[in-house]
Amino acid sequence: MRGKGLCLHMNEFILFAHRGASGYEPENTLSAFELALSMGAQWIELDVYAVDGELVVIHDDRLERTTNGTGLVMDKSFSYLRSLDAGKGQRIPLLREVFDLVCDRAGINIELKGPKTAAPVSALIAAVLTERRMTAEQFIVSSFNHQELLRFKAMQPEIRLGALVSGVPWRNVRFAEKMGAYAVHAGMNIVTRRFVANTHHRGLKIFVYTVNTWEDLKRIQDMGVDGVFTNYPDIFSIMDVRPN
Repeated sequence: MRGKGLCLHMNEFILFAHRGASGYEPENTLSAFELALSMGAQWIELDVYAVDGELVVIHDDRLERTTNGTGLVMDKSFSYLRSLDAGKGQRIPLLREVFDLVCDRAGINIELKGPKTAAPVSALIAAVLTERRMTAEQFIVSSFNHQELLRFKAMQPEIRLGALVSGVPWRNVRFAEKMGAYAVHAGMNIVTRRFVANTHHRGLKIFVYTVNTWEDLKRIQDMGVDGVFTNYPDIFSIMDVRPN
């Protein structure tokens, strides 16, 4: 597997391509993931729902913002979701299509967004590990739903977990430590030096979302975090301020 950043055990700052290179291409589409890879992203991040037995890659619980469809994702059929335009003619991808695209080129952070996603995501990861096309170190599974993370951990204990937190996160960080998570994923607006130190004291990594300007990147780096999620995987090579 190329890229020492995939191992995530060195003192190296990690950039996660948030929903792919979503600052340039429609978020959570194959074109956004391909562009992120071409920019040298070592990790991509995406969101999944389980619909009609298929894992679809989309962030919102509604369709209006990112597609030409309407209504709730979970109220629609798989065939309807696949008929939609997710931007620039892209379809809502399947998680297995993203795995085929990425293969051994980068790591993948899978956020369990929809209900009851732990079991199908576990099954799909188990399949690709058996086929030896991908390795366990290529995956981080994250969620705001920590109970769903525990369900996933019971099925795939070798896969690292990322506990997403929002608001005042101290109790959630303690829970992340107790569940054996690898990392805490925290919003940029709640991160402080004290929070970073506390997270590290508990033996956890801390990755921050969503960091899209050079100024914010330097500020967050200076706090000692381990990495950030960004819509601009080339942020180290651009100096102008990008929109949030």
